[in-house]
Amino acid sequence: MNGTGRKRGARRAGALAVLGMLAVIGGIADGARAESSLPQRTITLVVPTAPAGGTDTIGRMMADEIGKRVGRTFIIENKPGANGIVGVESVAKGPVDGSRLLFTYAASMVVNPALYRKLPYDTLKDFAPVAQVGRGGNLLLVRPGIPAKTLAEFVAFAKSSPQPLNYCSWGAGSGGHLAMESLKKQAGIDMVHIAYKGSAPCVQDLIGGQVDAGFADSSTTVEIVRSGRVRALAYSGSKRLPMLPDVPTMNEAGYPFTNYSWYGLFAPAATPPAIVDELNRAVSATLKDPAIIKRFNDMNFNDLPQTTPQSFADTIRKDLSDWRALVEAVGIKLD
Repeated sequence: MNGTGRKRGARRAGALAVLGMLAVIGGIADGARAESSLPQRTITLVVPTAPAGGTDTIGRMMADEIGKRVGRTFIIENKPGANGIVGVESVAKGPVDGSRLLFTYAASMVVNPALYRKLPYDTLKDFAPVAQVGRGGNLLLVRPGIPAKTLAEFVAFAKSSPQPLNYCSWGAGSGGHLAMESLKKQAGIDMVHIAYKGSAPCVQDLIGGQVDAGFADSSTTVEIVRSGRVRALAYSGSKRLPMLPDVPTMNEAGYPFTNYSWYGLFAPAATPPAIVDELNRAVSATLKDPAIIKRFNDMNFNDLPQTTPQSFADTIRKDLSDWRALVEAVGIKLD
């Protein structure tokens, strides 16, 4: 090789070395961007209900899946009580580094502000919405001994009963409580409310015949209905459930109810946007996973909208207004 060739070869080698170095630097930068913003320790996900209900079941599944995607271990802390207030408050006043998060049901965030004269948290001021998880309604269930196969028959039975029937919900002011109060007002029937600390014990007492009726989440009760241990008369969602196609919606049954439920992931308000966005991406990826979609479908949970933190915040603002209107209509206020 002559001198000119050697110089060209040296320049080419130098250029390749520079490109290689840039590739390494770029790879390091990409790695830095891929590194989680969450703290290098176990993340606590607070669920403000008792174990085994719909919120707890789905919260645990989401905790496992989000943990895999962000490279952190998530543990569930159940803190039931006061219609979710106990658990929700514990996160509102907690650390803002992503180490303590909230997975909860809609009523704790959008119904409580309409119900309670004083709350120890403000949904809009104290929380950063991360992502909505699902959307739907609840099943109106009755114990097997109730001689009613339709909602119209149930209303007639309640009116003819010498003593008021009773019904359970997962807490005073919960979605199940308000849905039944709405039905009572529309149908002109009298029923006694019994508040539980979660939907699971409510359903167990329905099965056992200790209570007459109650709304409960569809995600954990479809198989109980199909087994005949309780009877479903109506569904408060916008369309019928595929697994229970013969059960009409409340609207179809003649008693409209359009305030739908959801689950959601929240962080304290001052949590850095980088953490909120990372968690949102993890939830979005989870809800696109075919295996997870199948698991949700198996729980009869098939409406899984993709949300950004902003679009979820918009949903919350709308729901705060809608639920306030319903609370005023049925005339409930709690201290």
